[in-house]
Amino acid sequence: TNFKQKTKKTTFSRMKNCNKKLSKNLLKNHFVAIFLGLFLAQTLSNIAFAQTKIDREKYQLKAQKITEKINIDGVLDEKMWQNAEIAKDFFQNFPFDTAFATTKTEVKMLFDDSFVYISAICKNQKPEDYVVTSLKRDFNSPSSDFFLFVFDSFLDETNGFAFMVNPLGVQREGLIANGGTQGVDADWDNKWYSQTMQYADYWTVEMAIPFKSVRYKDGSNEWFANFGRSTRKINEFSSWVPVNRNFTLSNLGFTGKVLFSEPLPKPTRNISLIPYVTGTYNKNQEKNTPAKYGANIGGDAKIAVTPSLNLDLTFNPDFAQVEVDAQVTNLDRFEIFFPERRQFFIENSDLFARSGFSQIRPFFSRRIGIGQDKNTGLTVQNPILYGARLSGKLNKDWRIGALNMQTGSDREKGILATNYSVATFQRRIFARSNIAGIFINRQRTADTSGKFELNNQNYTRIIGIDYNMFSANNRWVGKFFGHKLLTDKNLTDTYTHASYLGYTVQKFNFNWNHEYVGTNYNPNDIGFVRRQGHWRLEPSAFFNFFPKPNTNSNLNRQQLTLYSNFYWTLFDIKNVVKPLDLTDRSHSIGYNASFVNTSSLNFNFFNNYIKLTRDFDPSNTDQKIKLKAGTSYEMYGWNFGYNSDVRKLFTYNFSQSYQSYFDGNLFNLGAGMGYRLQPLGSFSLAGNFNRVITLNNTYNLFLISPRVDLSFTKNLFLTTVVQYNSQIQNMNFNARLQWRFKPVSDLFVVYTDNYFTEDLKVRNRSLVLKLTYWLNI
Repeated sequence: TNFKQKTKKTTFSRMKNCNKKLSKNLLKNHFVAIFLGLFLAQTLSNIAFAQTKIDREKYQLKAQKITEKINIDGVLDEKMWQNAEIAKDFFQNFPFDTAFATTKTEVKMLFDDSFVYISAICKNQKPEDYVVTSLKRDFNSPSSDFFLFVFDSFLDETNGFAFMVNPLGVQREGLIANGGTQGVDADWDNKWYSQTMQYADYWTVEMAIPFKSVRYKDGSNEWFANFGRSTRKINEFSSWVPVNRNFTLSNLGFTGKVLFSEPLPKPTRNISLIPYVTGTYNKNQEKNTPAKYGANIGGDAKIAVTPSLNLDLTFNPDFAQVEVDAQVTNLDRFEIFFPERRQFFIENSDLFARSGFSQIRPFFSRRIGIGQDKNTGLTVQNPILYGARLSGKLNKDWRIGALNMQTGSDREKGILATNYSVATFQRRIFARSNIAGIFINRQRTADTSGKFELNNQNYTRIIGIDYNMFSANNRWVGKFFGHKLLTDKNLTDTYTHASYLGYTVQKFNFNWNHEYVGTNYNPNDIGFVRRQGHWRLEPSAFFNFFPKPNTNSNLNRQQLTLYSNFYWTLFDIKNVVKPLDLTDRSHSIGYNASFVNTSSLNFNFFNNYIKLTRDFDPSNTDQKIKLKAGTSYEMYGWNFGYNSDVRKLFTYNFSQSYQSYFDGNLFNLGAGMGYRLQPLGSFSLAGNFNRVITLNNTYNLFLISPRVDLSFTKNLFLTTVVQYNSQIQNMNFNARLQWRFKPVSDLFVVYTDNYFTEDLKVRNRSLVLKLTYWLNI
């Protein structure tokens, strides 16, 4: 204690004696030092560990050009398939990565002027052993059998595509960014074709991917690619090119080469029109206003400016069919982040959305099309009039993106028209890394009467640069950025910078993260920042323990986790906090175990410290009595969780935690169960209970969510979700029927109710019918 007090006293006395000029110089030096450190780590990793990089000369598959037509039926009886070269001898990725796969897979590829074709024979699997969660498109891949094709058409090991099919022919496609280190973004949809066939002890898949649906370099004759397989019955993942088990099958650093027999054809005109028409019914029972009926029309267009550069246009877009967000009980002091799901913003979204960190985003597309109702203070939807986005590759090294969106005015709600513009670029350096720049502008475009006016006194702008580091051997990953906020208010300390560096091998993983967010860096009208005015340090380490092969262990992996998190404030609040006061600190040690039967459990012990910088209601239920700013709290606790075997038809999970919580304590119990009516659908029930004792009161907060997913066919789906949330005193019912009558052409029927939790009276009700049609010109 004496040591801590002396250190704290000495540190603060020195810091107070530093003048502003010296502080700024220290920040600049820190900024430069981090950049040089990441640059040095990149260089050393490329030199010292170059021998661990995949030798693509060992993994090559030739694809012959054909002139005859292939019938996509899953029956591989065409003569062209018989003469095609085979990719086989797959390696295990999980549970071990030191042996060949026990389930054999053979893959072939062909192409013509319009399509690239892939066929696969997936052996050693009987139909009764399939694990198929649903017939619904974009199925849950970790819980399902599948065949996977991933490829990088620009040979940059950074961006690519993933196409996946399960044994019953259900499709899943997605985009790969950041080398695949963050998985596959399955919200992207496009038109392609596939079919499967089931036999006694194997199944086959036939895929045809239009060149129009993907981006590639004009005249290229090779792609980086890999093929993967999941066999959940025996809990095995495998791939053609070996992938270390601490990485996913979609990692583009583990790819071989597909060699096309001649340069790929120059794409023909590629224009897709996606018009829509909607009919709506809305009734606000809470305000007892008359029911509103409406109709709308609009659409999107996709235009291939070049084979790798795409122009997306939207006019009067409507996103009523987007799946409802999953609610959570929020006991935090800050805003919760919900991901973007709207299709227009998905392709090449990493160019726009992944600048900065997950909690420091200069651009967050979900801010577009929402506004605050000045009458109620609630966040409401606001119409988007039009939008345009140009994004893609210029060549192997350069990517660009430009976006412009215009929203309308709603004078009754006090929402005025606004324009959003983003310009960004990305330049590849070294083997897989890149430097990216971004400029964002939010500009008011209406006066108080709603008439058009370019208001130069109401804007928010951000300019920034990011350095994304991915070593050639997949061991090092890092990120560094610096962003500056510009507003009409001429504020100071409106910049942020941060760095992250991670080193990963099979047995351990080390991570270092630092953040600086200026006191007035607040871009939350165009971006997402949880809190302003702080320094943050976040080191962590993970140690993996794998059983030796052929030991008949019930464990696949054990993991020890160490985590710390520190926040120091930058601002001064009299009698509350001073600059560089420690306001938040977290320490935790955890244990995770993954079992052969796919079940898992985890333990975690933690210690948290919080010094409040503002008054706070720990129950987050808008109580008038709150904890006072300036008070500090030391909290201890533990949590435990278990997930059952995901291969079973009946699955369950539960978690429990207990901790001291500010001036009281907090008990949490979470549980979920599900039954899979394979392959027609699933029924699930999730619940979360929090008992919060604080401010001499007890709050029991419930969040209960039953869900039904039914797949009547591969083209007709029904999703029904109920969310009972006592914290916000609302129960939401959402039912969405989707009929995919043609590829990427749908009819949606969406019904939504909101109820009061006390008496279950209806608050508001809506019904939407939406028809979309994908038309290639």
